[in-house]
Amino acid sequence: MADDHGLPGREPCPPPQVSIVVPCYNERDNVRPMVDALADALAGRSWEVIFVDDSSPDGTMDVVRALAAHDARVRGISRLGRRGLSSAVIEGVLSSSAMIVAVMDGDMQHDERCLGQLLDAIASGGNDIAIGSRHVAGGDAGGLANRWRQMLSDVGIRVARRLMPVDVRDPMSGFFAIRRSVFIATAPHLSGTGFKILLDIIMSAPMDLRVAEIPFVFRSRAAGESKLDSVVLLQFAAMMLDRLCRGYLPVRFISFCLVGLLGIGVNLGVLSVLLQCGVTFPVGQVVGTYVSMIVNFGLNNRLTYRDCRLHGVALVAGLCLFVLICSVGAVANVGVAQMLLSSGPRHWGSASMAGAAIAAVWNYAVSSTLIWKIR
Repeated sequence: MADDHGLPGREPCPPPQVSIVVPCYNERDNVRPMVDALADALAGRSWEVIFVDDSSPDGTMDVVRALAAHDARVRGISRLGRRGLSSAVIEGVLSSSAMIVAVMDGDMQHDERCLGQLLDAIASGGNDIAIGSRHVAGGDAGGLANRWRQMLSDVGIRVARRLMPVDVRDPMSGFFAIRRSVFIATAPHLSGTGFKILLDIIMSAPMDLRVAEIPFVFRSRAAGESKLDSVVLLQFAAMMLDRLCRGYLPVRFISFCLVGLLGIGVNLGVLSVLLQCGVTFPVGQVVGTYVSMIVNFGLNNRLTYRDCRLHGVALVAGLCLFVLICSVGAVANVGVAQMLLSSGPRHWGSASMAGAAIAAVWNYAVSSTLIWKIR
């Protein structure tokens, strides 16, 4: 029997019941154990696992390809020149085949034995999202690496719960399952930045969500190193501001402005120290300004443009260009403020803020285009 194209017909292959998306970076030693653990946890169910790798230098994707060559349930997406957990999850879910998609980290800290409960909460429980929760009865967050990570998680949860449209005890969880149709409807509204994709989904969904929380114990990392660091707090703040602005301001711009505020603090700190050392104000102001530019560049490269950060020669060239761009922005800042003051009665504070706003938009737009080349 031939199909519509005149080719020999083939028996239709039913889609898997669940697609598990695993964003990963430098998780070579965890790939095989994770596939084995999924096979045990999902015995009797049809499934696929999609590893989304951000060009790991440790050969993570080599292991994925080796497994995929012998197991059709294993797939891999290798991303070039891009980094970021949220954007990796988005690409992985959009490439999935099942009607239900689960998301879990590649570090083996999420208990795959809870996947069945998450899937059943959606398939037969009528929920849109089922969350592996560390903060309901029976759950535990003991696997967090240190008190710093625990503090970040606790602060984030308190802030997020005040702003979320539904009551969720663990909105910072990275372990959850979701109806693919709900995710696809929500995807155009996602910021796609940072680490907290679940929080982004809940706050961006264009419909009311039915959410269940399933307790799980957050395990200690089996291999590799944690990817979370201090910049996560700033990324979280930028995403929350983006949600409050309902997406009218780009997350990158919000992050750029937050870094700029830190730069003002650096400028003032350097100026204060130099003045105490007997340096004149004009000299101290110039030195403080350029020190803050260097600090801002480093933070923006690590945070605002984390997914396309510069290295090596490109880093040095980018720094020089950033200082030049910000120098032009500083001139524009002063010029606009002076023009507003001279045009009529106006408080110097409002004129200064207008000049700073013009400079911020200039610095962001030109830096994004010429340095980090965001399209």
